[in-house]
Amino acid sequence: MKILLYLKSGAGRSFNAWRGILITWVTVLFLISLLVLPVKSGFKGMLGSSMITEQLKDTVNIDVISDLQQEIGAILPVIGAGFLLVCFFGFLLNIFLTGGIFTLLSNKQSSKSSSLFFSGGASNFWSFLIINVIITAIIILSVIVISVIPIMILSQSNSGNPEPGIMGKTVRIALIILALLLPVLLLVADYARAWQADNSEKKPFKAIGFGFMRTFKTFFLSYPLMLTVILVQAGYGALVIYKLMPAKPSAAGDVFLFFMLSQLLFIIKILMRIWRYGCITSAFEDVIAVQKDYQDMTGEVVSPV
Repeated sequence: MKILLYLKSGAGRSFNAWRGILITWVTVLFLISLLVLPVKSGFKGMLGSSMITEQLKDTVNIDVISDLQQEIGAILPVIGAGFLLVCFFGFLLNIFLTGGIFTLLSNKQSSKSSSLFFSGGASNFWSFLIINVIITAIIILSVIVISVIPIMILSQSNSGNPEPGIMGKTVRIALIILALLLPVLLLVADYARAWQADNSEKKPFKAIGFGFMRTFKTFFLSYPLMLTVILVQAGYGALVIYKLMPAKPSAAGDVFLFFMLSQLLFIIKILMRIWRYGCITSAFEDVIAVQKDYQDMTGEVVSPV
């Protein structure tokens, strides 16, 4: 079954791209530390050596929070500005890192070196930026059309008493439609990026056109493939949240072990995302290989788009 072959090939490609995983992990950790460390220092300087942390350990003390209201109000704008900057640079870094990862996942290059990763990220940056912006805009537009507009119409309707539970039903239907639509849009984005990483010409709009064409042309193969990967990722995410949320390490050794465990789980999360990219790259290259074989037999030029 081709789906199983693509899943297996994607796993192999993702492990071979371990340099990209390591670079991504270090980059994200550094970016987050740019926000976390100044905030930690600010709160540490604000609290000093007082007993406030002990008073807030087991319950919420309103009097303590009221006393800190002025200090918290002064530090919140800094946190907000830092958060926005981290989100902005994180968005740009994600595009660069994704470009490098797709380059490593391709079978065109036998060497999976760090230099190949950085060169792929640089050469694909602007094309991947356009692809990400367009797909993100389509996702946002889909959310507005499918969920926001119907909910607003129902909430502002004055035509008598609404049917009991109609709002809840509308929200559930909208969520189901969006959940079914999301794999399609992810397929379009991943096929577009796989095509762009495979071609030296930088034509993001042509890549998106290929993404739509390939998604719907191989829908009954690609959709179950993407849905399987998403369900595995969702299950992993739910398991991590279920196990880590109740944890409350207090001793220094426990905090260190908790940090190391969380980083290991985060690396696995990166690996699973690259596994998705590898599965789609495998499916893309399978199609390209079939087209090249057909071209060799017929002697005709077959366009990939």
